Amino acid sequence: MSMSLQQRIEVLAKLGHHLEQSNEALDAIIHKTYLYNKWLTAENTQLAIQAFRAHFLDKNKLETWAAQYDISENNTPQIVALVLSGKTPLEGLQDIFNVFIAGHQSVIKLSDKNEYLIPHLISILAEIQPESAAYFETIERIKDIDRVIVTHVDSATRYYETYFEKYPNIIRKKRTSVAILTGNESEEDWKKLGIDVFRFFGLSRQNPTKLYVPRGHDFAPLLEFWKRFEHLTHHDKFKNNFDYNYSLIIMNGMPHISNGIVLMQEAEDLYARTSMLHYEYYDDINEVAQKLQSQTDHIQNIISNQPLGDLKTIPFGTTHYPNLNDYPNHIDTMKFLT
Repeated sequence: MSMSLQQRIEVLAKLGHHLEQSNEALDAIIHKTYLYNKWLTAENTQLAIQAFRAHFLDKNKLETWAAQYDISENNTPQIVALVLSGKTPLEGLQDIFNVFIAGHQSVIKLSDKNEYLIPHLISILAEIQPESAAYFETIERIKDIDRVIVTHVDSATRYYETYFEKYPNIIRKKRTSVAILTGNESEEDWKKLGIDVFRFFGLSRQNPTKLYVPRGHDFAPLLEFWKRFEHLTHHDKFKNNFDYNYSLIIMNGMPHISNGIVLMQEAEDLYARTSMLHYEYYDDINEVAQKLQSQTDHIQNIISNQPLGDLKTIPFGTTHYPNLNDYPNHIDTMKFLT
């Protein structure tokens, strides 16, 4: 592995330019991925690629971002194991390219939910610059490593913490996002929030699963507007989740509101099942800030069109467009790697 930092940046930028063009081979891989995992639709995968290209594969952005870290040309390359989740189209790719920029080698344990797309993107890098191939390897078993990063482990957290306890590691626990409404949102705001909620079928840590709304808030106009996302109900897996959750709610006589696309329940829990949203009323938005401050270990993004004390917030419609400094679970991956 003998590429300089500048060469590594340039090959990623070239990948970005490559992804701007139509590509029959990539389209075929996207279709193959969908056949094996119906959650990873062609539309969502293309949207993920466009966002990744714009925010993670721009040469100027990469140079500015990399300059924040001590990436020496004389650093000893390490072997970094990456255990990927595969819940969304490009989950794990940010980690893979972070390891590459840091000058280390990735040994990648792919998810059986997404075995084709990421290896194909890596193969494109090798076509652009053959030397880059040495930085990536896909594996079945993890051994002889220096560090490890595990993404979105859910119930397996303790297993991974024990299994990899002797290695420097990042083991990312489950997180979700939340959104705060004031009652003064426009239809454009509703549209942007709908994209935040429904893209990737709500399976990403970026998707808000909990809404905070002023007491007495009328959900009817929002739910009527969100019927524009009715295409989700034509997706078998999403519809099956909706029908199952709806049956549970009806059988148990639980209060709820719905527009036939999403089920909403009043609940304190930040996490909601697929096709569902939780909501909670507030009287003072400062109380919301205090609640969220105590739950930051569970929150990826706070989506709000107005400031919320000292908490970092992002505007409606931006949760699926993170930048190079937006790391999963807010753990600085590059600092860990360098």
